[in-house]
Amino acid sequence: MTLYTSDEWSLRYRRLERSGIGHFLGALFLIFFGAVYERFSHEVYSYHMLYAFAWPLVLGVLPCLVLTFQRARRLPSLLALQCWGAGIWTLAVGSLVRGALVIYGTDHPWLWIYSVLGALLLGAGAMIYGLERS
Repeated sequence: MTLYTSDEWSLRYRRLERSGIGHFLGALFLIFFGAVYERFSHEVYSYHMLYAFAWPLVLGVLPCLVLTFQRARRLPSLLALQCWGAGIWTLAVGSLVRGALVIYGTDHPWLWIYSVLGALLLGAGAMIYGLERS
């Protein structure tokens, strides 16, 4: 195991912090979006759309908080954070699209792509983080 220089560790720590804040702000936006939509939807809504905020909150904010408050010795690189974040937002957008189609009263056979692509991106981010030496 190699030790970080203080500048590299500080840079990765700031990236992790900014990533967590970005996911939190995105989750707040999705909460606001769901609340406004529910208010003006004439009681036609979808749980996929209302709970789309859970993806960035659970998969984005929570891991960032755990790594930050644990003072982890190994922090994810930029590539790992970007893959993980892309997976989170792919799942959130897929949830919004699925919710819009459910509200419209239809379905599409290709909606599974969001779930598979999101899971692949999350897996790639986790694998990159796991394989990093420093």
